[in-house]
Parts: sequence; C-alpha cells; structure tokens
Amino acid sequence: MNYAHYDSIGELLDFPGPGFAARGQVLLDFLRKNHPDAADEVELFLDALPSRTLDLQELHTRTFDVQAVTTLGTGYVLFGDDYKRGALLSNLNREHNDASNDCRGELADHLPNVLRLIPKLKDQDLLEELVEQILVPALMLMIREFEPKRIAKKNENYQKHYKTLIDPAGGCDSTIYRLALKAALKVLARDFPVSETMGKLSDWSSRPQTMDFLRLVEKEMDIERDANPVNSGCDA
Repeated sequence: MNYAHYDSIGELLDFPGPGFAARGQVLLDFLRKNHPDAADEVELFLDALPSRTLDLQELHTRTFDVQAVTTLGTGYVLFGDDYKRGALLSNLNREHNDASNDCRGELADHLPNVLRLIPKLKDQDLLEELVEQILVPALMLMIREFEPKRIAKKNENYQKHYKTLIDPAGGCDSTIYRLALKAALKVLARDFPVSETMGKLSDWSSRPQTMDFLRLVEKEMDIERDANPVNSGCDA
C-alpha cells in the first residue's frame, strides 16, 4: 500500500510556513477521494485558519508549545518523563536514521516526524506496531486534551502561574488543531487494522491517567515555582 499521504498529514501538523493553506488544499483533494470522513475534518480546519501566516504560527505555538493545550511529543503524551520515553526516542532515532527521515531539528517522537516515517518503513509488522501502540493511543490522548473542561483547567493553572493568558492569534478559534489531529486518527483507522484497539482505548483515554498532560503541566509548574519563585512569576 502507498502511504505517501502521511507526508502531507505530517505537514498539516508541523509548524506552518508560507504556502501552508495551499498544501493543505492538495491534501484535502486527496482525502476527498480516499478518506472522506477525514476530509470533512481537514476542510473545517482549513476554513478556520487565520489568514496571516504569522497568526497561524502563533496559534500553533499557543496550541503545542507555550501555555499549550497538548504536545506533539507522542512519547511525552504516553509516558511523560518516564524511562520508557527514553527507550522510545532511542528506537525511533534508529528508525529515522535507517530510513533517512529528516527530523528537522525536532525530537524523534515529534508527531509530524513519526507520521513522515510511515511511508519510509519497510517492515510492515514494525509499521503496524508503531501505529497501534504509539500513534493511535497518542493521538487519542492529544485529542482528549481539547475537551472544554480540560482546557479550562489548564488555563486556570497557566493564569495562576504566569499571571496572564496568551490570547488566540487574530481572534481565531483556539482549538482548531483538534480537527487536524482527528483527521490524522481517522486516516490511520482506515489504513490500518486498529479499530479493535481504538475500541479498547476509547474508555482508557477518557479516564485520568498517570501520564496525563494536564497533570504533567501542573507538575512542571510546581517544579519551576520551587526552583525559582521570582523568575517563574509566582509570589515568593
């Protein structure tokens, strides 16, 4: 099977540059013919994009990096800073190197990098294991972080810690990247035999987990506050 479309899906979630919307439209045209359910998500995503590239870049940063809703680190979503993430990074680094997959300065478990690895992997068993055990559960947990109650709780923590919240760029919908993540999950669900896995994980992804991004945010803020209460913006 040809998995070349995962390059374009990776681009959809990567830090946006000039021509982002045009490349998204090319992907949308492909999905309309081959993955219509995912095409619906991408169409909504593209329609909601801010018109300026700078605003979209700020939105991407706000969603995944600064006062983030979630993170694109698949290993971090699944394992936090546990040693298991280190093992995953090591294994993925080897696969990226063997496949000559450019990680573009990001870590090996960065979601767009892992998506771009899909068409380059020759071992089908390894590919299916990567999709079933890493990509599908990570995407389900990332999407969960866009639930309104979870966003509100994270924003409450950010407000308390930083004394201010970063507003969405250009007044756009601050949650539109959930559509791109949902599209990626739907394409994987159509291309790979993961429906049973997703059914089992649907309940798991709705329950509080030990490695939970919301809890990890709270933990990191506590560490930063205790290490340097002045620079953290918290009261000494």
